[in-house]
Amino acid sequence: MSDVSGSELRALMARVPSVEKVMASAEFAALLAEYGRTQVLGAVREALDTWRAGAQSGDASVSALDVAQLKSAVEAALRKRHESRLRSVFNLTGTVLHTNLGRALLPDEAVQAVMKALTQPANLEFDLGTGKRGDRDDLIDELICELTGAEAATVVNNNAAAVLLTLSALASKKEVIVSRGELVEIGGAFRIPDIMSRAGAKLREVGTTNRTHLKDYEEAIGPQTALLMKVHASNYAISGFTKEVSLDEITPLAQARGLAVAVDLGSGTLVDLSQWGLPRETTVRETVEAGADLVTFSGDKLLGGPQAGLIVGRRDLIAKIKKHPLKRALRVGKLTLAALEPVLQLHRAPERLTERLTTLRLLTRAADDIRLAAERVQPALQHAVGERYAVTAEPMFSQIGSGALPVDVLPSYGLVVRMADGKRGGRQLLALEKMLREMARPVIGRIAEDALRLDLRCLEAADEAQLVEQLKGARA
Repeated sequence: MSDVSGSELRALMARVPSVEKVMASAEFAALLAEYGRTQVLGAVREALDTWRAGAQSGDASVSALDVAQLKSAVEAALRKRHESRLRSVFNLTGTVLHTNLGRALLPDEAVQAVMKALTQPANLEFDLGTGKRGDRDDLIDELICELTGAEAATVVNNNAAAVLLTLSALASKKEVIVSRGELVEIGGAFRIPDIMSRAGAKLREVGTTNRTHLKDYEEAIGPQTALLMKVHASNYAISGFTKEVSLDEITPLAQARGLAVAVDLGSGTLVDLSQWGLPRETTVRETVEAGADLVTFSGDKLLGGPQAGLIVGRRDLIAKIKKHPLKRALRVGKLTLAALEPVLQLHRAPERLTERLTTLRLLTRAADDIRLAAERVQPALQHAVGERYAVTAEPMFSQIGSGALPVDVLPSYGLVVRMADGKRGGRQLLALEKMLREMARPVIGRIAEDALRLDLRCLEAADEAQLVEQLKGARA
């Protein structure tokens, strides 16, 4: 900062171009065509106000302002204002279904279907056979029933909504019996007991955290009981001295007492993952065949589709759920249905899923393939971070994510960045992580064990090329 004399300030101010002159200048024609007069005018006034404030404060860096200089400032401001807050990132966290990064990536078939639904009218609630109003669930319920063995199905906007709607429709002001060991909390401190409370149902806990017996359910059933409910503990595991009552055991008890059994599968899968060497997970069909009257599960986890909550089960119970007022509030739109149908269609040919379903392709990717990618990317990352850091390609473990099979890991490979001098470098690693996160396409990794770790499981060929080019243009 330095003092600017009154005469110098007046001279600077006198040379400031008028707003009218700026807006009429040839330099601003392209900006007006792209952003419109209202936005450009506002940005020009803001830039002029900023310049005047700097000049009046005596800022030595302030110089005479011309139209070209003003255009540069205005253009930068407008571009920043129009940057999308939802941005593509490189998911190098090692978590395939990362809740904070959007979970499942859609296959090409689903992307094309969404594009079509975005640009053309569709029979969302129009029965082409009768020419009358239809039910949007009709677009996918037969397909869901074919794949799950259920009698009927409906779809809402996520699995928490599916559980909320089920409880609201079938257990309002009545009791729902759940094992204490299944009262899970999912992301964002969203808990099963809280969902029950919002649905107007009364939670009846049975058993203990680690052990629940069939007699606990038997003794808890009373005149106010509406449902027996099992919740898949998908985001944690209890080991050691444990006992869980299986669905095969609960079903006969519920039938004898005239009660329904609801199962919240959480992630939910339509195929046996063990055929590809992945950890075993009970399928929706197996749950239905084991006697569950209702099953709820997510669309954007192991299913590999868009965010949605699917409810399948007995026809009479699904009909009651669909008549509940909350169903309209929680229903999905045409884009979700457009994406969900082709994903379900892919499951009709399970032998081809590892090629066509993005989520499964990433989960089954061979560690050797990922290792080769790490070796290709390593030089570019080393260039970007500089000699202060040492970058090595090393084996690591990925996880499925989003509460699916939480204790199981997948052998993977990635890049590990440490301080070249062997020191811990906590602040320096945080600064490096921030630098990567602020790139044109942010690179998201994780810091663990005094190193920045970038798992390349989710980096496929096209993204790999883009990452390398971006790193080549960067330097810490």
